[in-house]
Amino acid sequence: MNWFEAAFLGLIQGLTEFLPISSSAHLRIVGEILPNAQDPGAAFTAITQLGTETAVVVFFWRDIVRIIGAWGKALAGKIPHSDPDAKMGWLIIVGSIPIAVLGLLLEDYIDTNFRSLWIVATTLVVFGLILAIADHYGRQTRSLDTLTPKHGILFGFAQALALIPGVSRSGGTITAGLLMGYTREAAARYSFLLAIPAVFASGLYKLVKSFDEPGVYTLAQTGLATAVAFVVGFLIVGWFLKFVSSHSYRVFVWYRILLGLGLYVVLGMGLINP
Repeated sequence: MNWFEAAFLGLIQGLTEFLPISSSAHLRIVGEILPNAQDPGAAFTAITQLGTETAVVVFFWRDIVRIIGAWGKALAGKIPHSDPDAKMGWLIIVGSIPIAVLGLLLEDYIDTNFRSLWIVATTLVVFGLILAIADHYGRQTRSLDTLTPKHGILFGFAQALALIPGVSRSGGTITAGLLMGYTREAAARYSFLLAIPAVFASGLYKLVKSFDEPGVYTLAQTGLATAVAFVVGFLIVGWFLKFVSSHSYRVFVWYRILLGLGLYVVLGMGLINP
């Protein structure tokens, strides 16, 4: 049964990581309604995200190689730091600082208090409403070529909010991007690139710790979940970028609100453990 549950949770991770609906919230909720009825844990969540983030690396491989190459050349003085790709490399580094610092400072809360389903329900609804406001009122005129260090930092703090399940890594950064005037596709694309250092650092850190701190699922079962997440995530990331280029986020807003309110109901009725 644990193998089946791990694979199913990997499927959920792959389906939800890139959508602004919070994959960590879904793993937390689904874990409680599976036969074992327990939180799969922050470590399981972080490790399985390695699968979906590897899908991002594969999908954006050419962009990533170009950005790293330009950044290295700028560092060596071969091209100016104003080069668009070199600049993007620096902005990804700068934008990764907030989540790195806050992730280490708040690690104990991330593993325990923040995983309360009451908090998850609240963040699903509240940040769903904020996404709705951003999607409706955002100017959506800026491209990634106009990204500034200040905006990179703001994107980074928005990403750091995803340390709380229910906020959504992509949802938080996309919302920030829309509020700052970036197009839906530009905000989503930078969100995916910005997540790469943070997710790999977090996932590998939790993977190393898991050797001494066994979780609900064995490392082999977690590996299966990660592999499933990679395959499904690779199929989803391209579809999502095409979807947001011509559609609003309204469907995701309604989904978040309905899921959050539904979670309040089942928690209030005592049907699942908060």
